[in-house]
Amino acid sequence: MDIRVTGDGPAEPFLGAASLFETEHDLQQQVHIEIREDPDERTRVSHDDDTHRLVISRQAATSAMARELALHEFGHMRHHEDGHPSHVQSLEEVLFLALTGRSVERRKVTHCYQIANHVKDIYADDLWIGLAPTEKLVRFFESTLAAAVADRPTATSPAWKRLTPAADPDITAVNAAFALALCERHDLLDRGHRIYELARVAARDAPEVGFETFKHRFRALDPEPDESDYRKSMVEITREYVLGGEQAAD
Repeated sequence: MDIRVTGDGPAEPFLGAASLFETEHDLQQQVHIEIREDPDERTRVSHDDDTHRLVISRQAATSAMARELALHEFGHMRHHEDGHPSHVQSLEEVLFLALTGRSVERRKVTHCYQIANHVKDIYADDLWIGLAPTEKLVRFFESTLAAAVADRPTATSPAWKRLTPAADPDITAVNAAFALALCERHDLLDRGHRIYELARVAARDAPEVGFETFKHRFRALDPEPDESDYRKSMVEITREYVLGGEQAAD
């Protein structure tokens, strides 16, 4: 891997991640990592003909999760080079196939993009989990889910006061399903782990969302799907989220 780090921040987490990643995978294109001061720019990846570009905030680059974030992004870069269906399939096409003729809330469409990103993230993480300790990843999921559950709306907190996507119970339940599915896919949890209780709370707060269905779909993603099967699975998961029980009537 040809990796270059610029900006005001440490290069060590990224070079260390590259050394780990190279034990099983490689990247043909150069990787340019730019560390910026802006805390809102946690991570952003772009690609051109010969370079992968990762922009990351200094806050993220100096965090305890910096190496894991880098490994995660290297996974995305590898799938991009390989033309993996999860990284080349247009979500707009999926939405068209899944929802033509339907009137859909804007927030639901926004959530569909997040669900698609969860699928991409699972495939990216499949490449590096096993190369490095995962305790920090599990703690990250636990703390993120705990914050989202604590931030959920209540009877005295009307919808217009929701300031972040995490406060929406529907997508919080899907996020919990994603976190559990990824952890179970790689056997990272004991059955008594606190994240299970947090997930039960998230699922209870969103009874219209098929939590177990989403967990199963995320966990059971085909490791090597062809384009047709992947498109079909994304159409199904999109309909499951947007239409729910209505889908059965179709």
